[in-house]
Amino acid sequence: MDFVAQLSEWGYIGLFLSAFISGTVFPLSSEAVLTLLLASGFNMTTSLIVATLGNFFGGVTCYYIGRLGKLEWIEKYLRIKPEKLHKGILYVQKGPGATIAFLSFLPFCGELIIVALGYMRANWWITNISMLLGKFLRYLCIAKGVEFFI
Repeated sequence: MDFVAQLSEWGYIGLFLSAFISGTVFPLSSEAVLTLLLASGFNMTTSLIVATLGNFFGGVTCYYIGRLGKLEWIEKYLRIKPEKLHKGILYVQKGPGATIAFLSFLPFCGELIIVALGYMRANWWITNISMLLGKFLRYLCIAKGVEFFI
């Protein structure tokens, strides 16, 4: 939590960094940084934009690492085992396709979904629009929750 508090001291830059990092496979609570900033009086609209873009660009990074198709990189840098990736691919193929990127905000499996979509070379536009929308709505819900309680 100390690192999260330090990131919140950096303001919008810390929010962007925490959102970017949590948009990849590294666990970090960008939600906590957003909450701390909003509780400190930072602008909600700007905070939502910064958090959403940071998390989105983290997701895009996962998508392109998946798109490179190098299983050894996916395993080394994203720490996703090939068996797990293939499970994710099968799930995406059976399900709604690229629109499943909407669920990329989910902890633990969200990044796997994005990497699988990249690996499958899913439609870039649909993937990114779905991912952006899902990430924005998550941060909006958190921001509205903070606003309600403050």
